[in-house]
Amino acid sequence: MNKSYYSLGLMSGTSGDGIDASIAISDGQKKLDIIDNIYEGYSNDIYGEFHELKGKIHKLEDIEKFSKELKDLERKLTLNNSNTVEVMKDRLFKKTHKKIDLVGFHGQTILHLPEKKFSLQLGDAKLLSQITNTKVVYKFRENDLKNGGQGAPLAPIFHQLLINNKNLKLPTAILNLGGIANITLVDKNNKISSLDIGPGNCLIDNWVRLNSKNLFFDEGGKIARAGKINKIILNQTLENFYDNQISKKKSFDTKDFDLSFVRGLSLEDGAATLTEFTADICSKKIFNSKLYVCGGGRKNNYLIERIEKKINNKIYAIDTLGINGDFVESQAFAYLAIRSYLNLPISFPETTGCDKPCTGGELVEKN
Repeated sequence: MNKSYYSLGLMSGTSGDGIDASIAISDGQKKLDIIDNIYEGYSNDIYGEFHELKGKIHKLEDIEKFSKELKDLERKLTLNNSNTVEVMKDRLFKKTHKKIDLVGFHGQTILHLPEKKFSLQLGDAKLLSQITNTKVVYKFRENDLKNGGQGAPLAPIFHQLLINNKNLKLPTAILNLGGIANITLVDKNNKISSLDIGPGNCLIDNWVRLNSKNLFFDEGGKIARAGKINKIILNQTLENFYDNQISKKKSFDTKDFDLSFVRGLSLEDGAATLTEFTADICSKKIFNSKLYVCGGGRKNNYLIERIEKKINNKIYAIDTLGINGDFVESQAFAYLAIRSYLNLPISFPETTGCDKPCTGGELVEKN
């Protein structure tokens, strides 16, 4: 029987609003139990600092240009993550009298340029290990990029495990609506394939954040539902998108998409037009199978309705399977940390386009 490990996954998504943390016990293969999940939000200062700095960084040269600001922010984010680790260590010990064996530390993505084999996540794994006295796995995307992959998506091997452990009829797909949307298909032969689709929540979130007083996202899609889609702008932008090389990319950064085409519209009409733009792109790459959705975007009822209408198929929240759809990514990095520790592959030619199945992640041993 394979040894199981208690692993803590820390995930900070492109919304940059906080840390999703999940503890899983797994052997890195077929066994999986989720022990705990929590969300810890960033302070308004850190949230603002992250979005301001991210808005300045578009190319590799900017990393050097803003190196001091990046270092300062990285330290603050790492200290936030270390607090979360301590909270989760206490919670685990109270529940099970066990200790965390590994931390899977994704970090906060600031720039993802797979065409240049570059992806930067802010997070000082050595400092995190030192403060928390735990083994930390980080740099999950680097080896995949070195081996011809896109560095994303990395969750498909975990999605396959969830689908198999729930004994779902195949084919079944999981759509992740985070800042960027991606999808994993497990086909009738239990083979996985996946791809980044395009914008998930990023355009809608940014529009609402920049054009409202104190809102960070369109809760339930209420703002978009109250607006009117500008069909002339929408059709022109979709045509430009599908003609553009951006649409041919295999992996996306939130910076691949901008809001300029809805500038001048009201808050509601802009949200409605961006939601329709997002739904159209998502609908073009969704597999014909039973479909479950996870990530923050699953709570945007209006976006889900628009995608369902375009694909003429029902989309089910992954929560209907007893899986908390807010924490699938953090659970995935808990699982991937164990696979990395055991030198098992975490990405595959069918998921990221890498040349061969690749392990990934670097280990920082505790002192």
